[in-house]
Amino acid sequence: MSGNDLLSVVRSHWLGILVITVLMTGGSLGWYALQPKVYAAESSGIVVAAGAENLGLSLAGDSLAKSKAKGYQSVGESILVAESVIRTLGLKESAPDITRSISVSVPLDSVEIRITARSSDAQTAQNVADAWVAALASQVYELDKGNASPGTEPVTKIVPLAKATLPSAPVSPLLTATIGIGLAGGLLVGLGYALARNHFDRRIRAASEIERLFGLAVVGTLPLDKRLSEKSSVLESTSVVHRVPGGHAMAEALRELRTNLNFIDVDNPPRILLITSSLPSEGKSTVTSNLAATIAAAGRDVIVVDADLRRPTVHQVFDVLPDVGVTDILSGRASIDDVLQEWGPNPRLRILTAGRIPPNPSELLGSRAMEHLLKDLAQRAIVLIDAPPLLPVTDAAVLSRVADGTLVVARARKTTRDTLYRALSNLTRVQGRVLGVILNCVATKGQGDLNYGYYGAYVSADESRDTIPPRSGMNPTSQPGHAGVSVDGNGFEAHSPWQEPAKAAEITSQAMLSGLGHAIAGPSNSLTNSSDTPSFLAPESQWRSPSDGRGRRSAPPS
Repeated sequence: MSGNDLLSVVRSHWLGILVITVLMTGGSLGWYALQPKVYAAESSGIVVAAGAENLGLSLAGDSLAKSKAKGYQSVGESILVAESVIRTLGLKESAPDITRSISVSVPLDSVEIRITARSSDAQTAQNVADAWVAALASQVYELDKGNASPGTEPVTKIVPLAKATLPSAPVSPLLTATIGIGLAGGLLVGLGYALARNHFDRRIRAASEIERLFGLAVVGTLPLDKRLSEKSSVLESTSVVHRVPGGHAMAEALRELRTNLNFIDVDNPPRILLITSSLPSEGKSTVTSNLAATIAAAGRDVIVVDADLRRPTVHQVFDVLPDVGVTDILSGRASIDDVLQEWGPNPRLRILTAGRIPPNPSELLGSRAMEHLLKDLAQRAIVLIDAPPLLPVTDAAVLSRVADGTLVVARARKTTRDTLYRALSNLTRVQGRVLGVILNCVATKGQGDLNYGYYGAYVSADESRDTIPPRSGMNPTSQPGHAGVSVDGNGFEAHSPWQEPAKAAEITSQAMLSGLGHAIAGPSNSLTNSSDTPSFLAPESQWRSPSDGRGRRSAPPS
């Protein structure tokens, strides 16, 4: 895992890491509060040797004192000294217990003996340290006097050097060390939690994951919009020319998606687009409807075909009659002109509903009649097909053979890598052409935020530009349904059947800024060679293949 991947994991699960760190730090503080406080006091004495009349005796006495000091260390840790201190101070502890709270040390090449006493009471620690030095000196004197000649004083003795000071703060536990350990432990445990959750969480969170794992271009990322949480709908009226639906974030995202579609195949642009998803409730109908309204707002004719013959919803989104539609045309009960319905806010957008629900949807959608119907519609306008999800039924896979290309909608933080892989595999088996993925419901804050707030600063310029009428003498749009050259209000030629008037300069700048190299990338995409490709994916993308010689890309054989 690279540093960027680790940073992405931390950003995705920062709240969990923070909670774990706070809990462990609070737990360490609780442990600190419950632990008994231990105070330490230090006293010391020095070993002196008698006989310093001349330099030679002085040097010999110093060497003797240093050698004696090392031996007196074991005397200072003895039970005899402890019992003497207990008697002197009237302590209730036993000799072994008080011995364990005492440490005796002799610095290297020194005649000093240091006594450190520890106790839960600061005053007791000070008293024990001072009494221990006095008891040690007395015990050493008695031992050396017994070994000396009668009537003579011992050659060496211990003289108290400094009194112990009253400790003002406990030496155990240490507050700073406790907080540091709790904080470090919390961060480590939190990071482990984030890595474990990231490993087992298969949901797609960002467009970069799709590009890295599948080698597919993400042709559009649509933000999460609360207005679409209750039901699918076209966000705002598009009856005014050059206005796109929705708020500024959604409007710009849809406009960028529309622009990206211009550059997918400039030599042979697709006229029939199939829009589907892996599973239900991923937003395919919402994306289809709002994308159609965005294209129509740019002055292009567009037809939305509801090919979900099991659970049709397009008529609800556009609020049109659901009684007649695709099934009536396929059965010969009606013609195209009889059942096409104009959308009130913008007549350039027409809807072909599903009609009556048949008992054999897959057979109808895979029939020659359906193929001829879509080709006839493509002569009139750009066709967007709202198809059923890929995994529950085979309807979308069947239709993908007829369409010029398929766009798969994935919902951020809901669609998993495995379901998207299975959905793309279904398209590959029937040699369907996958144009790319649309990532829907991307969070506008936190991980996956694509800085949608940027658009708010330019709303006035966008709105004023969208409502500028074309110059006199200029043809603002090309003839509906044709990909011929047209001249827009700014004097630019519009070659693409998707391109809208007065937007050529905007499209060029957006194409450069939005990284449209991904939208036209072939199998040489470096993302497909990533070492992070999971085991269930091939090392190279199987969803895009070289041109088949007819000006279009086709899916490889399964």
